[in-house]
Amino acid sequence: MGKQGARNWYIVDGYMPYKDKVDEAAFKGHEAVMILNCHDVDAEIAMDIYYEDREPDQNIRIVVPARRVKCLRMDQPNDIGGVVLDRQMQYSLRFRSGIEVIIQYGRMDIAQPNLAYIGMMGYSE
Repeated sequence: MGKQGARNWYIVDGYMPYKDKVDEAAFKGHEAVMILNCHDVDAEIAMDIYYEDREPDQNIRIVVPARRVKCLRMDQPNDIGGVVLDRQMQYSLRFRSGIEVIIQYGRMDIAQPNLAYIGMMGYSE
């Protein structure tokens, strides 16, 4: 089988949306990163979080088991090495994997009643 992703991924437009802006909202504004590992071995990944006004949080260990997908909720510190991301703060992500993986990013923004979901692929090399 040919190439199944990339080892280095970048997501530049991280910006945690409002949590509960819409009246009586059943949704929570959040961002998530999905990582797909199609290989027969676990993917060991280092995640770095970069900020506008401070030093990055680096080498956050993420493991995606063989032939599995892992969802990282960016508003859940337990998913991202205990890091707490403030809302309405710009950040960017870098992922370095020992094997090829595929990474997609999504944002659920509930700042207005009609909601908005943004999904995009990261830049890879």
